Amino acid sequence: MGSVDPIRNPYAPGAGQKPPELAGRNRELEMFDVVLERVARGRPERSLILTGLRGVGKTVLLNTLRSQAIGRLWGTGKIEARPDQSLRRPIAGALHMAIRELAPRHRAPDRIDELLGVLKAFALRANPPGAKLRDRWQPGIDVPAAEGRADSGDIEIDLVELFTDAAGIATDVGTGIALFIDEMQDLGAVDTSALCAACHELSQLGAPLIVVGAGLPHLPAILSASKSYSERLFRYQRIDRLERGAADQALTAPAEREGVEYDQKALDSLYEKSGGYPYFVQAYGKATWDNAPASPIAPGDVTVAAPEAEGELAVGFFGSRYDRATPAEREYMRTMANLEYDEAVPTAEVAKTLGRKASSLSPARDSLIKKGLIYSGERGTVAFTVPHFGRYLRTQPLEV
Repeated sequence: MGSVDPIRNPYAPGAGQKPPELAGRNRELEMFDVVLERVARGRPERSLILTGLRGVGKTVLLNTLRSQAIGRLWGTGKIEARPDQSLRRPIAGALHMAIRELAPRHRAPDRIDELLGVLKAFALRANPPGAKLRDRWQPGIDVPAAEGRADSGDIEIDLVELFTDAAGIATDVGTGIALFIDEMQDLGAVDTSALCAACHELSQLGAPLIVVGAGLPHLPAILSASKSYSERLFRYQRIDRLERGAADQALTAPAEREGVEYDQKALDSLYEKSGGYPYFVQAYGKATWDNAPASPIAPGDVTVAAPEAEGELAVGFFGSRYDRATPAEREYMRTMANLEYDEAVPTAEVAKTLGRKASSLSPARDSLIKKGLIYSGERGTVAFTVPHFGRYLRTQPLEV
Protein backbone atom coordinates (compact mmCIF):
# COMPACT_ATOMS: atom_id res chain seq x y z
CA MET A 1 0.00 0.00 0.00
CA GLY A 2 1.02 3.65 -0.47
CA SER A 3 2.65 5.84 2.14
CA VAL A 4 0.58 8.36 4.10
CA ASP A 5 2.07 11.47 2.53
CA PRO A 6 0.88 14.77 4.12
CA ILE A 7 1.24 16.51 0.76
CA ARG A 8 -1.40 14.15 -0.66
CA ASN A 9 -3.78 14.57 2.31
CA PRO A 10 -7.20 14.43 0.61
CA TYR A 11 -9.41 15.82 3.37
CA ALA A 12 -10.91 19.31 3.31
CA PRO A 13 -12.25 20.70 6.61
CA GLY A 14 -13.23 24.15 5.35
CA ALA A 15 -16.40 26.21 5.61
CA GLY A 16 -18.49 25.29 2.57
CA GLN A 17 -15.52 23.51 0.99
CA LYS A 18 -16.54 20.45 -0.97
CA PRO A 19 -15.12 17.25 0.52
CA PRO A 20 -13.28 14.83 -1.76
CA GLU A 21 -16.15 12.35 -1.35
CA LEU A 22 -19.70 13.70 -0.95
CA ALA A 23 -21.04 10.69 0.92
CA GLY A 24 -24.54 10.04 2.20
CA ARG A 25 -26.37 12.65 0.10
CA ASN A 26 -27.51 10.55 -2.87
CA ARG A 27 -31.17 10.80 -1.87
CA GLU A 28 -31.07 14.62 -1.94
CA LEU A 29 -29.20 14.72 -5.25
CA GLU A 30 -31.59 12.28 -6.93
CA MET A 31 -34.62 14.14 -5.61
CA PHE A 32 -33.31 17.44 -7.00
CA ASP A 33 -32.76 15.86 -10.40
CA VAL A 34 -36.47 14.98 -10.40
CA VAL A 35 -37.38 18.54 -9.38
CA LEU A 36 -35.30 20.02 -12.21
CA GLU A 37 -36.82 17.71 -14.80
CA ARG A 38 -40.39 18.27 -13.61
CA VAL A 39 -40.05 22.05 -13.60
CA ALA A 40 -38.46 22.07 -17.05
CA ARG A 41 -41.43 20.05 -18.34
CA GLY A 42 -43.95 22.47 -16.86
CA ARG A 43 -45.01 20.12 -14.09
CA PRO A 44 -45.97 21.60 -10.71
CA GLU A 45 -43.15 21.45 -8.19
CA ARG A 46 -42.24 23.16 -4.93
CA SER A 47 -39.15 25.16 -4.08
CA LEU A 48 -36.72 23.42 -1.75
CA ILE A 49 -35.50 24.18 1.77
CA LEU A 50 -32.50 22.42 3.37
CA THR A 51 -32.24 22.65 7.16
CA GLY A 52 -29.75 21.41 9.71
CA LEU A 53 -27.15 22.28 12.30
CA ARG A 54 -23.89 23.95 11.40
CA GLY A 55 -21.28 21.51 10.17
CA VAL A 56 -23.67 19.06 8.47
CA GLY A 57 -22.74 20.25 4.99
CA LYS A 58 -25.73 22.41 3.96
CA THR A 59 -23.58 24.88 2.01
CA VAL A 60 -21.67 22.09 0.30
CA LEU A 61 -24.94 20.44 -0.69
CA LEU A 62 -26.40 23.75 -1.85
CA ASN A 63 -23.39 24.29 -4.13
CA THR A 64 -23.66 20.73 -5.45
CA LEU A 65 -27.34 21.22 -6.27
CA ARG A 66 -26.42 24.40 -8.10
CA SER A 67 -23.89 22.42 -10.16
CA GLN A 68 -26.68 19.98 -11.04
CA ALA A 69 -28.84 22.86 -12.27
CA ILE A 70 -25.98 24.31 -14.32
CA GLY A 71 -25.46 20.86 -15.82
CA ARG A 72 -29.08 20.95 -16.99
CA LEU A 73 -28.40 24.35 -18.63
CA TRP A 74 -30.46 26.24 -16.07
CA GLY A 75 -29.74 29.84 -15.17
CA THR A 76 -28.52 30.06 -11.58
CA GLY A 77 -27.50 32.60 -8.98
CA LYS A 78 -26.59 32.37 -5.32
CA ILE A 79 -26.66 34.72 -2.34
CA GLU A 80 -25.89 34.48 1.35
CA ALA A 81 -28.49 36.23 3.47
CA ARG A 82 -27.21 38.52 6.19
CA PRO A 83 -28.99 40.06 9.18
CA ASP A 84 -30.12 43.65 8.62
CA GLN A 85 -29.39 43.50 4.88
CA SER A 86 -32.21 44.01 2.40
CA LEU A 87 -32.86 41.18 -0.04
CA ARG A 88 -33.33 43.53 -2.99
CA ARG A 89 -29.71 44.20 -3.95
CA PRO A 90 -28.29 40.65 -3.59
CA ILE A 91 -31.28 39.02 -5.29
CA ALA A 92 -30.87 41.45 -8.20
CA GLY A 93 -27.24 40.39 -8.58
CA ALA A 94 -28.08 36.69 -8.39
CA LEU A 95 -30.87 36.95 -10.94
CA HIS A 96 -28.68 39.04 -13.23
CA MET A 97 -26.16 36.18 -13.21
CA ALA A 98 -28.89 33.66 -14.00
CA ILE A 99 -30.16 35.72 -16.94
CA ARG A 100 -26.63 36.11 -18.32
CA GLU A 101 -26.37 32.31 -18.38
CA LEU A 102 -29.61 31.99 -20.36
CA ALA A 103 -29.19 34.97 -22.70
CA PRO A 104 -26.86 33.33 -25.29
CA ARG A 105 -29.49 30.66 -25.99
CA HIS A 106 -32.41 33.09 -26.36
CA ARG A 107 -33.48 33.91 -29.91
CA ALA A 108 -34.81 37.41 -29.16
CA PRO A 109 -32.21 39.79 -27.67
CA ASP A 110 -34.92 42.44 -27.25
CA ARG A 111 -36.72 40.17 -24.75
CA ILE A 112 -33.52 39.87 -22.71
CA ASP A 113 -33.05 43.65 -22.75
CA GLU A 114 -36.65 44.16 -21.60
CA LEU A 115 -36.11 41.87 -18.64
CA LEU A 116 -32.78 43.52 -17.79
CA GLY A 117 -34.59 46.86 -17.77
CA VAL A 118 -37.09 45.47 -15.26
CA LEU A 119 -34.25 43.98 -13.22
CA LYS A 120 -32.44 47.33 -13.17
CA ALA A 121 -35.60 49.12 -12.05
CA PHE A 122 -36.02 46.56 -9.27
CA ALA A 123 -32.37 46.95 -8.19
CA LEU A 124 -32.42 50.76 -8.16
CA ARG A 125 -35.15 50.73 -5.53
CA ALA A 126 -32.44 49.52 -3.13
CA ASN A 127 -31.17 53.10 -3.02
CA PRO A 128 -32.55 55.16 -0.14
CA PRO A 129 -35.10 57.82 -1.14
CA GLY A 130 -33.55 61.21 -1.78
CA ALA A 131 -29.98 59.88 -2.05
CA LYS A 132 -27.67 62.12 -4.07
CA LEU A 133 -26.56 60.81 -7.45
CA ARG A 134 -22.96 60.26 -6.32
CA ASP A 135 -24.21 58.16 -3.41
CA ARG A 136 -26.61 56.02 -5.40
CA TRP A 137 -25.64 52.42 -6.09
CA GLN A 138 -25.76 51.51 -9.78
CA PRO A 139 -26.19 47.88 -10.86
CA GLY A 140 -23.94 46.80 -13.76
CA ILE A 141 -26.78 46.55 -16.28
CA ASP A 142 -26.25 48.37 -19.58
CA VAL A 143 -29.87 49.07 -20.48
CA PRO A 144 -32.25 51.82 -19.35
CA ALA A 145 -34.36 51.03 -16.29
CA ALA A 146 -37.95 50.09 -17.14
CA GLU A 147 -40.86 51.97 -15.63
CA GLY A 148 -43.99 50.58 -14.06
CA ARG A 149 -42.73 47.05 -13.49
CA ALA A 150 -41.02 45.70 -10.32
CA ASP A 151 -40.31 49.28 -9.21
CA SER A 152 -43.15 50.07 -6.80
CA GLY A 153 -40.89 50.00 -3.76
CA ASP A 154 -43.03 47.28 -2.18
CA ILE A 155 -40.68 44.28 -2.16
CA GLU A 156 -43.53 41.77 -2.28
CA ILE A 157 -45.15 43.30 -5.37
CA ASP A 158 -41.81 43.88 -7.06
CA LEU A 159 -40.42 40.41 -6.39
CA VAL A 160 -43.55 38.71 -7.76
CA GLU A 161 -43.36 40.78 -10.96
CA LEU A 162 -39.61 40.31 -11.37
CA PHE A 163 -39.72 36.55 -10.83
CA THR A 164 -42.66 36.16 -13.18
CA ASP A 165 -40.87 38.04 -15.97
CA ALA A 166 -37.62 36.12 -15.40
CA ALA A 167 -39.46 32.80 -15.51
CA GLY A 168 -40.83 33.82 -18.91
CA ILE A 169 -37.29 34.00 -20.28
CA ALA A 170 -36.55 30.54 -18.90
CA THR A 171 -39.71 29.23 -20.57
CA ASP A 172 -38.55 30.69 -23.89
CA VAL A 173 -35.30 28.69 -23.79
CA GLY A 174 -36.91 25.52 -22.44
CA THR A 175 -35.07 25.31 -19.10
CA GLY A 176 -35.46 27.06 -15.77
CA ILE A 177 -33.96 29.41 -13.20
CA ALA A 178 -32.83 28.37 -9.73
CA LEU A 179 -31.91 30.91 -7.06
CA PHE A 180 -29.89 29.55 -4.14
CA ILE A 181 -30.07 31.30 -0.75
CA ASP A 182 -27.69 30.29 2.03
CA GLU A 183 -28.25 31.26 5.70
CA MET A 184 -31.88 31.88 4.80
CA GLN A 185 -32.92 32.26 8.45
CA ASP A 186 -31.13 35.64 8.41
CA LEU A 187 -33.59 37.24 5.96
CA GLY A 188 -35.64 40.06 7.44
CA ALA A 189 -39.33 39.48 8.14
CA VAL A 190 -40.52 41.64 5.24
CA ASP A 191 -38.16 39.97 2.77
CA THR A 192 -39.11 36.50 3.99
CA SER A 193 -42.79 37.28 3.47
CA ALA A 194 -42.09 38.66 -0.01
CA LEU A 195 -40.05 35.61 -1.01
CA CYS A 196 -42.83 33.27 0.14
CA ALA A 197 -45.40 35.28 -1.81
CA ALA A 198 -43.27 35.20 -4.96
CA CYS A 199 -42.73 31.43 -4.69
CA HIS A 200 -46.47 30.98 -4.13
CA GLU A 201 -47.29 32.95 -7.28
CA LEU A 202 -44.75 31.00 -9.33
CA SER A 203 -46.07 27.65 -8.13
CA GLN A 204 -49.62 28.65 -9.08
CA LEU A 205 -48.45 29.66 -12.55
CA GLY A 206 -46.28 26.57 -12.97
CA ALA A 207 -43.43 28.92 -13.87
CA PRO A 208 -39.92 27.45 -14.21
CA LEU A 209 -38.25 29.40 -11.40
CA ILE A 210 -37.48 27.85 -8.03
CA VAL A 211 -35.77 28.96 -4.85
CA VAL A 212 -33.44 26.57 -3.04
CA GLY A 213 -32.76 27.77 0.48
CA ALA A 214 -30.54 26.48 3.27
CA GLY A 215 -30.70 27.42 6.92
CA LEU A 216 -30.73 26.42 10.56
CA PRO A 217 -33.31 24.00 12.00
CA HIS A 218 -35.77 26.75 12.95
CA LEU A 219 -36.05 28.06 9.37
CA PRO A 220 -39.37 26.21 8.73
CA ALA A 221 -40.85 27.90 11.81
CA ILE A 222 -39.71 31.31 10.51
CA LEU A 223 -41.31 30.66 7.12
CA SER A 224 -44.52 29.37 8.71
CA ALA A 225 -44.79 32.47 10.89
CA SER A 226 -44.32 34.64 7.79
CA LYS A 227 -46.92 32.93 5.59
CA SER A 228 -49.18 30.19 6.90
CA TYR A 229 -49.17 28.43 3.52
CA SER A 230 -45.38 28.06 3.54
CA GLU A 231 -45.74 24.60 5.08
CA ARG A 232 -47.22 23.47 1.76
CA LEU A 233 -45.18 25.84 -0.39
CA PHE A 234 -41.74 24.30 0.14
CA ARG A 235 -40.30 20.82 0.08
CA TYR A 236 -38.30 20.53 3.31
CA GLN A 237 -35.19 18.36 3.60
CA ARG A 238 -33.57 17.90 7.01
CA ILE A 239 -29.81 17.46 6.54
CA ASP A 240 -28.38 15.48 9.42
CA ARG A 241 -25.11 13.85 10.40
CA LEU A 242 -23.89 10.94 8.31
CA GLU A 243 -24.84 7.38 9.06
CA ARG A 244 -21.94 5.09 9.88
CA GLY A 245 -21.50 3.65 6.38
CA ALA A 246 -21.50 7.09 4.75
CA ALA A 247 -19.04 8.50 7.30
CA ASP A 248 -16.69 5.58 6.60
CA GLN A 249 -17.05 6.15 2.86
CA ALA A 250 -16.17 9.84 3.27
CA LEU A 251 -12.86 8.72 4.80
CA THR A 252 -12.00 5.55 2.91
CA ALA A 253 -12.93 6.48 -0.67
CA PRO A 254 -10.44 9.38 -1.00
CA ALA A 255 -7.82 7.38 0.92
CA GLU A 256 -8.13 4.46 -1.49
CA ARG A 257 -7.52 6.80 -4.40
CA GLU A 258 -4.18 7.61 -2.73
CA GLY A 259 -3.39 3.94 -2.06
CA VAL A 260 -4.05 4.16 1.69
CA GLU A 261 -6.27 1.94 3.86
CA TYR A 262 -7.82 2.20 7.34
CA ASP A 263 -7.89 -0.39 10.08
CA GLN A 264 -11.54 -1.05 11.02
CA LYS A 265 -10.93 -0.04 14.63
CA ALA A 266 -9.50 3.28 13.42
CA LEU A 267 -12.77 3.93 11.60
CA ASP A 268 -14.67 3.00 14.78
CA SER A 269 -12.67 5.57 16.72
CA LEU A 270 -13.06 8.28 14.06
CA TYR A 271 -16.82 7.85 14.00
CA GLU A 272 -17.03 8.01 17.78
CA LYS A 273 -15.01 11.23 17.88
CA SER A 274 -16.65 12.95 14.89
CA GLY A 275 -20.22 11.91 15.67
CA GLY A 276 -20.71 11.55 11.92
CA TYR A 277 -20.89 15.33 11.38
CA PRO A 278 -19.32 15.95 7.96
CA TYR A 279 -17.18 18.92 9.05
CA PHE A 280 -15.81 16.93 12.00
CA VAL A 281 -15.23 13.86 9.80
CA GLN A 282 -12.99 15.97 7.58
CA ALA A 283 -11.21 17.62 10.52
CA TYR A 284 -10.39 14.34 12.27
CA GLY A 285 -9.56 12.68 8.95
CA LYS A 286 -7.07 15.40 8.02
CA ALA A 287 -5.32 15.35 11.40
CA THR A 288 -5.18 11.54 11.48
CA TRP A 289 -3.69 11.37 7.98
CA ASP A 290 -1.01 13.92 8.89
CA ASN A 291 -0.02 11.92 11.98
CA ALA A 292 -0.15 8.39 10.51
CA PRO A 293 3.31 6.98 9.71
CA ALA A 294 2.10 4.26 7.33
CA SER A 295 -0.88 2.46 5.82
CA PRO A 296 -3.12 1.00 7.10
CA ILE A 297 -4.06 3.87 9.40
CA ALA A 298 -4.36 2.42 12.91
CA PRO A 299 -6.43 3.27 16.03
CA GLY A 300 -3.28 4.62 17.70
CA ASP A 301 -2.91 7.15 14.88
CA VAL A 302 -6.39 8.46 15.66
CA THR A 303 -5.53 8.72 19.36
CA VAL A 304 -2.36 10.68 18.64
CA ALA A 305 -4.11 12.98 16.14
CA ALA A 306 -7.28 13.67 18.15
CA PRO A 307 -5.83 16.55 20.26
CA GLU A 308 -4.65 18.28 17.07
CA ALA A 309 -8.10 17.98 15.47
CA GLU A 310 -9.80 19.14 18.65
CA GLY A 311 -7.43 22.10 18.86
CA GLU A 312 -8.25 23.10 15.29
CA LEU A 313 -11.98 22.82 15.99
CA ALA A 314 -11.63 24.76 19.24
CA VAL A 315 -10.08 27.70 17.40
CA GLY A 316 -11.74 27.71 13.99
CA PHE A 317 -15.15 26.14 14.58
CA PHE A 318 -16.09 26.64 18.23
CA GLY A 319 -13.86 29.47 19.39
CA SER A 320 -14.66 31.86 16.57
CA ARG A 321 -18.33 31.61 17.47
CA TYR A 322 -17.78 31.82 21.21
CA ASP A 323 -15.72 34.99 20.74
CA ARG A 324 -18.69 36.71 19.10
CA ALA A 325 -20.77 36.43 22.27
CA THR A 326 -20.89 39.03 25.03
CA PRO A 327 -20.16 38.01 28.65
CA ALA A 328 -23.91 37.81 29.39
CA GLU A 329 -24.46 35.66 26.31
CA ARG A 330 -21.57 33.38 27.25
CA GLU A 331 -23.06 32.93 30.71
CA TYR A 332 -26.38 31.98 29.10
CA MET A 333 -24.75 29.42 26.80
CA ARG A 334 -22.54 27.99 29.53
CA THR A 335 -25.62 27.46 31.68
CA MET A 336 -27.34 25.69 28.76
CA ALA A 337 -24.28 23.47 28.37
CA ASN A 338 -24.04 22.58 32.06
CA LEU A 339 -27.68 21.46 32.13
CA GLU A 340 -26.60 18.70 29.73
CA TYR A 341 -29.90 18.12 27.95
CA ASP A 342 -29.62 15.94 24.86
CA GLU A 343 -30.86 18.68 22.55
CA ALA A 344 -33.43 21.34 23.41
CA VAL A 345 -33.05 23.07 26.79
CA PRO A 346 -36.10 24.61 28.52
CA THR A 347 -35.54 28.34 28.91
CA ALA A 348 -37.23 28.13 32.33
CA GLU A 349 -34.43 25.79 33.46
CA VAL A 350 -31.77 28.26 32.31
CA ALA A 351 -33.47 31.05 34.28
CA LYS A 352 -33.90 28.84 37.35
CA THR A 353 -30.24 27.82 37.34
CA LEU A 354 -29.13 31.44 37.05
CA GLY A 355 -31.62 32.57 39.71
CA ARG A 356 -33.12 35.08 37.30
CA LYS A 357 -36.52 35.82 35.83
CA ALA A 358 -36.91 34.40 32.34
CA SER A 359 -37.93 37.83 31.00
CA SER A 360 -34.62 39.34 32.16
CA LEU A 361 -32.73 36.82 30.02
CA SER A 362 -34.69 37.52 26.85
CA PRO A 363 -32.21 40.10 25.47
CA ALA A 364 -29.28 37.64 25.73
CA ARG A 365 -31.34 34.78 24.29
CA ASP A 366 -32.67 36.87 21.39
CA SER A 367 -29.19 38.19 20.58
CA LEU A 368 -27.76 34.65 20.54
CA ILE A 369 -30.51 33.57 18.16
CA LYS A 370 -29.78 36.55 15.90
CA LYS A 371 -26.07 35.66 15.93
CA GLY A 372 -26.92 32.11 14.89
CA LEU A 373 -25.45 30.48 18.01
CA ILE A 374 -28.70 29.03 19.36
CA TYR A 375 -32.18 28.51 17.95
CA SER A 376 -35.65 27.98 19.30
CA GLY A 377 -37.33 25.06 17.58
CA GLU A 378 -40.29 25.01 19.97
CA ARG A 379 -41.71 27.68 22.21
CA GLY A 380 -39.98 27.70 25.61
CA THR A 381 -36.86 25.82 24.49
CA VAL A 382 -33.47 26.64 22.98
CA ALA A 383 -30.72 24.50 21.45
CA PHE A 384 -27.24 25.04 20.07
CA THR A 385 -26.87 25.45 16.33
CA VAL A 386 -23.39 23.91 16.50
CA PRO A 387 -22.88 20.18 17.20
CA HIS A 388 -20.86 19.40 20.36
CA PHE A 389 -20.86 23.10 21.33
CA GLY A 390 -22.08 22.25 24.83
CA ARG A 391 -19.17 19.86 25.31
CA TYR A 392 -16.78 22.60 24.16
CA LEU A 393 -18.27 25.18 26.55
CA ARG A 394 -17.93 22.81 29.51
CA THR A 395 -14.16 22.75 28.94
CA GLN A 396 -13.75 26.53 28.89
CA PRO A 397 -12.34 28.23 32.01
CA LEU A 398 -14.66 30.58 33.81
CA GLU A 399 -14.03 34.23 32.94
CA VAL A 400 -12.93 36.55 35.70
